[in-house]
Amino acid sequence: MSMTLAEMAGASASALILPRGGAEDMAQREISLVCHDSRAVVPGSLFACIRGEKSDGHDFAAQAVRSGAAAILAERDPFGGRPPVPLLLTGGKSSVKALGYAGHAWRKAFSGRVIGITGTAGKTTLKEMLAHTLTMAANGTAAVARNPLNLNTQIGLPESMLAARGDEDFWVMEAGISNPGDMDELGSMLEPDLAIILNAGAGHALGLGGGAAYHKSRLLRYVAPGGMALVSADYPDLVRESCAVRRDIIRFSAYGADAPYRAEYLGLTPSGRSRCRLWLDGHELEAESALSGSFAAENLIAAAAAAHLLGLRDDEILSGLAAARPAVQRFNRRMLSGWTLLDDSYNANPLSCSRMIEAAAELRNGTGSLVFVMGEMLELGELAVPSHEELGRGMAGAGADAVFWLGGHGDAVYRGLMEAGFTGRFTELAAHDIFLPEFSAWEKEHPGGGRPGTVLFKGSRGNHLEKLVKAFEEAHAL
Repeated sequence: MSMTLAEMAGASASALILPRGGAEDMAQREISLVCHDSRAVVPGSLFACIRGEKSDGHDFAAQAVRSGAAAILAERDPFGGRPPVPLLLTGGKSSVKALGYAGHAWRKAFSGRVIGITGTAGKTTLKEMLAHTLTMAANGTAAVARNPLNLNTQIGLPESMLAARGDEDFWVMEAGISNPGDMDELGSMLEPDLAIILNAGAGHALGLGGGAAYHKSRLLRYVAPGGMALVSADYPDLVRESCAVRRDIIRFSAYGADAPYRAEYLGLTPSGRSRCRLWLDGHELEAESALSGSFAAENLIAAAAAAHLLGLRDDEILSGLAAARPAVQRFNRRMLSGWTLLDDSYNANPLSCSRMIEAAAELRNGTGSLVFVMGEMLELGELAVPSHEELGRGMAGAGADAVFWLGGHGDAVYRGLMEAGFTGRFTELAAHDIFLPEFSAWEKEHPGGGRPGTVLFKGSRGNHLEKLVKAFEEAHAL
């Protein structure tokens, strides 16, 4: 970002208050970073004071100044009338709204192309895959900005946009929603030149109810003039809702629907990489990627179709797909003392869980143990019980030898396991620190000493399954 304090004040519709005795040229100082976490402040930052459920950013303004913040964005003066640095007062609106205004202003100043991605499962993986593929454009010289991790909310998205330099060729930004109205706020901020809806299924049902397809499709309302909309043809509700917004959607399919962009999953290579046949608007390619499981075809065709629509050559697309790597805690695969560890622990919903179960079973390939270390799927509302029962049935159907469960709805998971004929060990974990002792006990009692095989870690963010991943890695390090 290259924006002065005066420009930021205008962009965020805030009043700029200079410190007493401050020089007028302070308004022309450039801001290097915008953040709402005082621990992330570096010299030259603008610190945004955001009120949350558990804490109020205004209480950390002084700490941010001590860490080098050049200015403070706030809903009220946190310094009692004597700000030590320039203060941007939001004038009655929330700091989150002000951030959104600033992010949109920076987007309007951007001359490259903006790609907006949403979906229920896999959008961060698609974002990483597409962002990497687009770097292959212009013979590998294209510059691409994207959200770090999944900073895709009304706070994370504008901060990600404002972190971009502004001279890139592409921005690839994901939009994540939990409640009605979220997509209207994110879409109007982003105004994508290409909007991609990867899929729509049960996720954040507590806030969205059964209307995920409707709420995801609202991104299409905000496509920039002359822009394009790329939508999966494999979800009838999503196609219906998307067509209600605009008739000119471009369709892709990984599961046999009629579409100009299609993929067929061909299975794994001997090294465990996926192979997919792709049809890109009339011509055929064969692609490889680090993903596995049939869901890989969905991500690959979405990324390949987007890159094709944005003008990349076939060789650039194939090189990008082959070299792309998943984000942290998303389909991260590594070997530990004979175990294939599949870390997809960042978040979970019914659609993403079913796909990871399928992928883990495929990686197992009939040999070794199959273990699921799973956490409760949160924010499902009235769908929670049936979704957890279905999760249990899915794990049993995949041939699970053991299931370690953290969080609520363990009884529903157990019912589903039993209904599907599960004969392995089911262990509910009352705390993180009992996982390793329980896992070790299972290894000792299981025929063949636990038979190292494939272990999947997956659960909603609130379960902090990364702690169990770390414990497993430390215990099984070579």
